[in-house]
Amino acid sequence: MANTYNFGMPLLDAAQAQKHVTMNEAVARADAVAQMRLKARDVTVPPVAVDGTAFGIGVGASGDWTGHDGEVAVQANGGWVFLVPKLGWRGWDETLGEAVVYDGVNWQGDAVAVSAGGAGTHWRTAEIDHVILAGADSTTVNVIPNGAQVIGVTGRVASAISGTGIASWQLGVAGSVDRYGSGLGLGLNSWAKGLSGQPQTYYANTPLLLTPDAGTFASGTVRLCVHYVELSVPRAV
Repeated sequence: MANTYNFGMPLLDAAQAQKHVTMNEAVARADAVAQMRLKARDVTVPPVAVDGTAFGIGVGASGDWTGHDGEVAVQANGGWVFLVPKLGWRGWDETLGEAVVYDGVNWQGDAVAVSAGGAGTHWRTAEIDHVILAGADSTTVNVIPNGAQVIGVTGRVASAISGTGIASWQLGVAGSVDRYGSGLGLGLNSWAKGLSGQPQTYYANTPLLLTPDAGTFASGTVRLCVHYVELSVPRAV
């Protein structure tokens, strides 16, 4: 029985008996990989799963997955069929909620470009809902990770910002309080979109800083998102 080139889907033979079995397997594979959604990656123990669900098999797989390390397992017709991923295959990791691309050995998260040696360029976003407490300024958790080159920061006021003597606010970091915006609105759904003026790399985990133009904060909530690039080195040899 012949298989298709890209997805390894079985093709019907002339005068084949039980054609529905082959056809159902082919449809299940197409459903799993055409817009691939991996339930999880690096799984080694076959789980209980419904037809059409796909898993990235990790190293040291057991049971029905023995000997299929690094492949994609698809539940079909109550059993498992296996696909060997090819360089450049893309999908979505349902567990981690991130896009993935296959570099020839591993699935890399949020990668826009990968090398044959496993290096990758990753575009990422980190989003938080920050509750503003009373004070002269308000500091978030460390939302910018060490090693991130930040393209910019966006935000949306999720509950109106209040305070004494405030007409607007600024968004930045310590030492540059308006790097990502100034004159920002206080009302519900007011927004911020600040771009880094030049490639801005952070070499430590870093919080964002919100400051009023004057006076002090009383309350409010802002949804903040950091847009950044990270690099991953080639895999060990």
